Amino acid sequence: MRVLVTGGAGFIGSAVCRHFIADLNHDVVVIDKLTYAGNMASLAEVTSSARYAFEKHDICDAEAIQSIFVKHQPDALVHLAAESHVDRSISGSDVFVKTNVLGTFTLLEAARQYVASRRTSNANDFRFVHVSTDEVYGSLGEHGLFTETTAYDPSSPYSATKAASDHLAKAWQRTYGLPVIVSNCSNNYGPYHFPEKLIPLIILNALDGKPLPVYGDGANVRDWLYVEDHARALGLILAKGCPGETYNIGGRNERKNIEVVRQICTWMDRLRPNDRSCHDLISFVTDRPGHDHRYAIDATKLETELGWRAQETFETGIEKTVRWYLERADWWRPLRDRVYGGERLGLMKA
Repeated sequence: MRVLVTGGAGFIGSAVCRHFIADLNHDVVVIDKLTYAGNMASLAEVTSSARYAFEKHDICDAEAIQSIFVKHQPDALVHLAAESHVDRSISGSDVFVKTNVLGTFTLLEAARQYVASRRTSNANDFRFVHVSTDEVYGSLGEHGLFTETTAYDPSSPYSATKAASDHLAKAWQRTYGLPVIVSNCSNNYGPYHFPEKLIPLIILNALDGKPLPVYGDGANVRDWLYVEDHARALGLILAKGCPGETYNIGGRNERKNIEVVRQICTWMDRLRPNDRSCHDLISFVTDRPGHDHRYAIDATKLETELGWRAQETFETGIEKTVRWYLERADWWRPLRDRVYGGERLGLMKA
């Protein structure tokens, strides 16, 4: 296939590009605006491949997106471009609305016009995979799992804009017959993760001997998914998923935030021991507004219908992740020094 990957220079997007090119032999055209979270260094493994191409554009630019469709004649689009950090959405929601809602609309319209203009009688020759989040479902209690039929109940500006984009994608499938598939994933982690997110933030703060901030009492629960497992899932959904369907992708690795931080601390003490244990750096801070208590994905549909399984447990994945950050200061140090130094985000002024 020739696949357009929006947000391909981001964390999940770059993992998808590496997997598609190296393992699946797809031709990949990356579309990325290269905001603060887009990093060409994350694509270094594939940029020399003849299967790789790059287009620096904003997904809200309808003319540019239409020209990319005409130029590259893709067989599919995997839409990952999004503003994604909840804390940033609290204090700067406007860019989330523009990118996540208007950007998705722009892509859907460009794809619809492209499919209509193709010399084929079967619109399903093209696939539009819209990648979303479990946060659209809101907060779970102590028990239960999100399924593909769970009602939407977003809590943050981020999750609200992702919910809106999901609804647009499904509406374009139902109204126009655009072959759209929606996926909703749990919390990703792994190599090339921008340092503002919990796991890389804790690793890098621990390296610097800085406080390790934990929101509230640390009891909020997330289901953790190793990013390369997610990339494999998207490859399967692209190849075998049914247009009009939704697939939940989760690692079946529920952990309280404090448990995640403590496990990172244990690995840091083992791999980079200091006079002071990393556990002593844990600092409980004021909770985030609208902080959902628990997320947990039921991935049964994906597992049974498409045969996907997560290869990493949280224990194996977190070890790989800590070791990667310890070895790859060349990747994260420029970001830490010039883009994001570990400060608290999402604070609202009285």
